[in-house]
Amino acid sequence: MSGPVETNEAVASRDEMIDSLAAALPEWLPTQRWFGGKDREITAVRPVSWTTLLDGDPLLIHLVVEVEQGDRTEPYQLLIGSRQSQVPDVAATASIGLENGLTCYEASGDADLTACLLELIIAGEPVDELRFEREPDVELTAGLRAHPITSEQSNTSLVYGNQYILKLFRKLTPGLNKDLMLHRALRDVDCQHIADPLGSISGELHGEELTIGMLQRFMPDAADGWVMATTSVRDFMADPSGLPPEELGGDFAGEAYRLGKAVATVHADLATALGTELADAAELQRTVAAMTERLDRVTAELPSLADHGPGLRAAFGKVAEIREPVSMQYVHGDLHLGQVLRTINGWLLLDFEGEPAATLAERSALRSPLRDVAGMLRSFDYAAQQLLVGQPEDPDRTARAMQWARRNRAAFCDGYAHVAEHDPRDSADLLRALELDKAVYEVSYEHANRPDWLTVPLASIDRIMTEGE
Repeated sequence: MSGPVETNEAVASRDEMIDSLAAALPEWLPTQRWFGGKDREITAVRPVSWTTLLDGDPLLIHLVVEVEQGDRTEPYQLLIGSRQSQVPDVAATASIGLENGLTCYEASGDADLTACLLELIIAGEPVDELRFEREPDVELTAGLRAHPITSEQSNTSLVYGNQYILKLFRKLTPGLNKDLMLHRALRDVDCQHIADPLGSISGELHGEELTIGMLQRFMPDAADGWVMATTSVRDFMADPSGLPPEELGGDFAGEAYRLGKAVATVHADLATALGTELADAAELQRTVAAMTERLDRVTAELPSLADHGPGLRAAFGKVAEIREPVSMQYVHGDLHLGQVLRTINGWLLLDFEGEPAATLAERSALRSPLRDVAGMLRSFDYAAQQLLVGQPEDPDRTARAMQWARRNRAAFCDGYAHVAEHDPRDSADLLRALELDKAVYEVSYEHANRPDWLTVPLASIDRIMTEGE
């Protein structure tokens, strides 16, 4: 399957269309869930490259733009569709009105158009600067239509016939995407807790290679970890008897324990595949400096965090005083209950990119595995408190929610320790600092994206600081 050949007239017309799109995108981009810059005004959108994947009617263009927001410029990818003879079956929010009165749309929800992405991966042929490739020894089924997963936030995933899932990385980063790199490494050591990579889409940005998308096996019967945990919380909070969580049918602690074992196994597999190193005193100092810099940045955005400043700095400073060896390696980087699936064979970990707002250097750096443990502990707090968001303060309901959180946090650590032969709670100063650092990150994220949820990380900081006194 080869790319379309365009006439000079078609290219000129397409250039005009791209320029018109760029003019419309500053207003349209903030309405999209996957756009990560909702906290800042867009000052400019510049087209960087565009590739026609389907020509004629309908039309499909892969577009890369640079979004400027003050002193920050970040590249994003879009799938732009256009039809003249048939109205597409896509969400109204996908529509992009142009200056000339024409309408294009973000085409990830158009099954007729996105079918070509899988066909191009199967064919393994480039289209202009875009490369579509299968992983070695992989055979794929052709002719499948796609539908998007609506729960995605920072990326867009398309499911093909309940067999494959193609993740399109919306905010692009130079180099081989960490998600694809770590999935390949884990596949090579026969890790049982991932969905194997099957193919990829890649390109170039300013002369550097970048990953556009990753194709994996889809698990249609898997259960979402966040849904499982929050269902358990809802049942527990709704029980009028006041029984402890272990005495109710929806207790999640057994799954939390098995999840802890799975995470520890993935960490061991990553260490086998890519190695480890020990953090020296300078590395610990850099970790403290990064935590403190984040705190300063977030406090500037949200001055109410300043009251916690001295305590947080003291907690972060204890990391530099650690004398026992601290192992560093590749880790997940943004582990939470929404990044895991429960299959009939066990837990799978997804999305190894790292924190959406982190820099490329931060995502690529070696970290302590306890960073992932801290992320999952934060997620248990989120699951426990999600029913409290937007509700009047109720000490009894809050206490009951934290009862659920404590039980499942402990079960997860027990499971992790069983495989790792090291209890993360034994590294109390490091784990506490990492959890607080994650909570500070969450304050910034919620402030920019979900202000109603700010109470969750702020309450957690209060609790962790109090428990550490």
